[in-house]
Amino acid sequence: MRKPSKFAAVLLSLLLVAALVVGCGGSEQPAAPDAPPAPTQFISIATGGQAGTYFPLGGAMAEIFNANVPGIDARAETTNASVANISLLEQGQAELAFIQNDISYYAYEGIQMFDSPVTNIAGVATLYPEVIQVVTLADKGINSIEDLKGKKVAVGAPASGTEANARQILAAYGMTFEDITEDFLSFGEAAGNLKDGHVDAAFLTAGLPTGAVLDLGATHDIKIISLSAAAIESLTTEYAFYAPFTIEGGTYAKMDEDVATVAVKAMLVTTTELSEEMVYNLTKALFDNLDAYGAAHERGKDLTLETATEAMSLPLHPGAAKFYEEKGIQ
Repeated sequence: MRKPSKFAAVLLSLLLVAALVVGCGGSEQPAAPDAPPAPTQFISIATGGQAGTYFPLGGAMAEIFNANVPGIDARAETTNASVANISLLEQGQAELAFIQNDISYYAYEGIQMFDSPVTNIAGVATLYPEVIQVVTLADKGINSIEDLKGKKVAVGAPASGTEANARQILAAYGMTFEDITEDFLSFGEAAGNLKDGHVDAAFLTAGLPTGAVLDLGATHDIKIISLSAAAIESLTTEYAFYAPFTIEGGTYAKMDEDVATVAVKAMLVTTTELSEEMVYNLTKALFDNLDAYGAAHERGKDLTLETATEAMSLPLHPGAAKFYEEKGIQ
């Protein structure tokens, strides 16, 4: 039998090496298929009526979150505001909500309009003062809270923080809803009914300037009713969440004099079901983009790291607490 030539042996060796390279999965081996993307987490932000302050600020938050927190779809939803927003969080129908600090306190303790404690809520930040405004038209002849007796008065949307504030302010004057003809209307509805003469005055609790009042003042001469010194003292003594507040003259068209009233604080509240990591990322995104948040409404400029936990009426969510601890905020 003939031995293979030296050339044939070299050729055979090269073929064997090539086969080994291919067999070991060289660069020609197809890549493994990509892993399926993680599901998008929907973040519903419960706000209030479109004519109030919550809605534009909630819309700005949604834009900030969507641009800076991967894997979420955040949207601002119109609601009946504070009390209704508590229910949405409790029932898992919202992940974040704008709520007055007084209403958050009532909910967590299970008092006032809440039959039992709502324990699955936690604080993220306090945002800005929410000012109680009793609005009427200059030609109505209403100059004090006592003058509301027998009048048609908008007292806020059903189950709203404004309704609770209206009851408490009337009580400071020895009055109840039985002394007025109450109408449960949102900010926008109240302004529309004032324009049409269907109500004589309206309670509004919102940041300044309030869109519904600005719109009303553009076509009518408005008047904001001052609270008496005695009523303010009574309210701030009985309720720790109220603080004296002055609406400066010029805040609204043709309103030249200062108005004495009280204010509570707007809070951003979340549910304890939302993870620590998610709430940390949302909180960080918000404070990393305060310029964009402040551009949505004048009250957005009130939010700072230094004041983010002032008048907080709920335990902080662990995710928010972690962020503040990193920033040296206690």
